[in-house]
Parts: sequence; C-alpha cells; structure tokens
Amino acid sequence: MDWDHAIDAYLDWARVERGLSPNTLDAYSRDLGLLAAQMIAQGLQTVDQVQREHLSAYMGHLLDQGRAMSTLGRHRVAFRQLFKFLVREGLLQVDPSALVQGPRRGRSLPGVLSEAHVTRLLDAPDITTPIGERDAAMLETLYATGIRVTELVTLERRALHLGYGTVRVLGKGRKERVVPIGDRALAAIHRYVNGARTLLDKAAVQRWLFLSPRGGCLTRTAFWYRVRHYARVSGIPGPVYPHKLRHSFATHLLEHGADLRMVQAMLGHADITTTEIYTHVARERLRAIHAQHHPRGIDLDPPAG
Repeated sequence: MDWDHAIDAYLDWARVERGLSPNTLDAYSRDLGLLAAQMIAQGLQTVDQVQREHLSAYMGHLLDQGRAMSTLGRHRVAFRQLFKFLVREGLLQVDPSALVQGPRRGRSLPGVLSEAHVTRLLDAPDITTPIGERDAAMLETLYATGIRVTELVTLERRALHLGYGTVRVLGKGRKERVVPIGDRALAAIHRYVNGARTLLDKAAVQRWLFLSPRGGCLTRTAFWYRVRHYARVSGIPGPVYPHKLRHSFATHLLEHGADLRMVQAMLGHADITTTEIYTHVARERLRAIHAQHHPRGIDLDPPAG
C-alpha cells in the first residue's frame, strides 16, 4: 500500500472509531506527511518496505534538525499509531515501529499563575462594554471549571445549567463530563447572557454560548489574543495563555485540599497519572512560598565545606 492510501485510511479510522479531534487529526496528518516524504526520498514507496532502522534514522533526523523533544514524541506517537492500525487491519504482517525508542526527557512542570495574578486577570475586562462583559464571563468560566479552550469556545447554551450550577462539557474523544461552576462565574455568565449576548445575537438563533462581535462562534485564536491582552494590561509577568488558567485551576484546588480523583474527573483526564503532575506543582509552589516567607526558609550563610 502506498503512503497516501495508508495515511488516509488511518486518519479516517481515527476520526470515526477513536473520535480524535480535528486539531489532533491535523497534527497527525502533518507529521505522517513529513514521514512519508522522507521515506519516499529514500526509495521506500510503500509502507511495507519500512524497517525499524528506517524509523530510528528518521527520529535521529528530526533530532538533528533541532526539533523539541515534545515534537519528537508526537511524531513517534503518530507513526506508532499508523503502523499498529495497518497491522491490526491485516495490511502489514510486522509492525516496524514496535521497538523504536522515543525521546527521553524529564517531565516539565506546567506553568501556573498565583491566585493574586488570577484575580488581576479576571478583573481586567471592562464589563461596561459588550466584549468586556463577554470576556469576563469567559475568563471566570475558564478558571472556575478548568475546561480546555476548545471546550470553552464551543460551549452551547443548552450545556449550561444555571439552576444546578454546572456545565456539560464535550471533551477529547467526544467524552462528556459535567463540571460545577462557582458562584462568581455563574454571576458573570448570567450578566453576559442577559446583557451583552443579546446584543451579539440579535436574531436569537446562535446555539453557542460565547459569541464573536459578528455573532458567530468565537475562535480559539481570538480568545488566546484576548487573554494575552488582559495579561499585558494587568502587568502579569511571563507568558499567559488559556491553558495556564486550566493548570492554575487544578493546582489551586489541590493546594486547598481537593481530592485528586475529583480534580481528574473535572479536568477530563482518562489517566490519573496525567493529573498527578499538579501535585508536584503544588508541592514546588509550597516550598517556594516557605523559602520566601519563613524566617529560616532561606539559608543566607550556607556552611563552608
């Protein structure tokens, strides 16, 4: 089977059977397209010609290009899934990717905002304007629920249950979960729904909760720029992006004694080991606070030796 047919067959299966998001499918398509181009350049016109050493050399090629370790890992996941699919479908006898080593790196801790910086960010929008009122509701919702930015911008009005104080979220793999919303976020949403949203959706026909100035669904990129704008006007140092509020949501919950399993459920993580990274973040932050504020937290005169 040639590369185009193999990749198309895998992506079709991944979309229908695994329910992968369009963003993930686009990333896999780009990664596998680059792999195919490299293999064809070496004379490997069909997928059955590929051996383990070809894939190992390809990983080395990416490393020599200066690609980030996370990028290398994503490429390996993409071609591993492709070849596993081909073997499962009987299109290949042997999986050449099975023994290909992935990049080794320590797991970096996600960036987190302090509670004071979160407050400054959430207070930044000018709620006397329709866009500011919308942005305030979105920021409050993001921090109150920890949902992903894609989940936020694609929220539908019917997913919101103001009476119960919850929102129904459609996450990765089209898995649904119900997440509670705090009183402040509910108040901001209620103000927006009864105010700015009626101006943005004059015909009252849109199903999306958060609307663009033209009355359509707001894009992820547009909201990313809004978050960066509010971080800048608030004087918050370092990069600030929507996912950082998700990290902050999880870390602050754990710092205040929340159960790890409950945080996992709210974040929509399939594996609790993904959620456990936030326990490390919380511990590191507590150590830093202790070192900064405790009178004997920092040893200014370490013993010689």
